[in-house]
Amino acid sequence: MDGGLILLIFLALLFAWGLNRVRRAFRLGPVGYAGVVIVFVLVMLMLWGQTKI
Repeated sequence: MDGGLILLIFLALLFAWGLNRVRRAFRLGPVGYAGVVIVFVLVMLMLWGQTKI
């Protein structure tokens, strides 16, 4: 497994933990929560894809 991909998975888990705390603070609904997660995943995939080219 690629070391960069492992790092991205770790960052995603850290982001999810932090987002859960922020969601409680801002009273974000499930739609807003899902939207933020989808945007984060897309950005991380784009960053990972750029390092592979």
